[in-house]
Amino acid sequence: MPPSTSQRNPWRYLRDADVLHAAVVTLLAVVLSAGIVWLGYVVHVWNIARRASTTLPGRWVVLVFGRQLVADQPEADYRGRLTRALAMLRGGMASRVLLLGGRSGGTRSEAEAAHAWLHGQGLPAGAPVELEQESVDSLENLRHARGLLQGGDRAEVLPPVALLTSRYHLARCLLLAQRLGFDAHAVAAEDALPCTPRYLALLLMEATYLMWIDLGVRWARLIGHRRMAARIS
Repeated sequence: MPPSTSQRNPWRYLRDADVLHAAVVTLLAVVLSAGIVWLGYVVHVWNIARRASTTLPGRWVVLVFGRQLVADQPEADYRGRLTRALAMLRGGMASRVLLLGGRSGGTRSEAEAAHAWLHGQGLPAGAPVELEQESVDSLENLRHARGLLQGGDRAEVLPPVALLTSRYHLARCLLLAQRLGFDAHAVAAEDALPCTPRYLALLLMEATYLMWIDLGVRWARLIGHRRMAARIS
């Protein structure tokens, strides 16, 4: 499948009335709770990041989330995810691996760059690896992965999946996957939760994203705003 010509651009969502509606609701919740609501999401993201395992018993369909490339190559966080995927393949824990990610500013997709990197690291011959090159964010990653796994038939039951990504990213991916109907389980790229200022900033940012998504959908359901609620379905 050729990669999408769409590129990763988080600001594109700010042109969407439903997304802005959710942002206003989220801001009001934070202000009216004196920040307590946001702190609750921070704790949730932190706990999932801290407790996530690096292995799962049995064999899994593994969804490896992409990350923006640097000079058309996987950067450090992305290489960590791919290293874990390679270990799962070599250890017999992966029955199927989907590399997720379209173009993020370079000349090739995140999935394509990841596949090339894995080959350079000794990807086993015949490894069950597939590329999903149409998505430009985590929600699209999961929607397109769902389509691949269902073969275009929405009535087909999805297999349980392992979501493989960086620890800071796991809570958001789990929430989105569950909203899209997956039986999803987390697999962390890092052996342990890094304790660095950069990682703390990423965790706080993820808590904000998660709160925005979760409160927006809850509010949409509360007021019966079907279009808004359907944004994550």
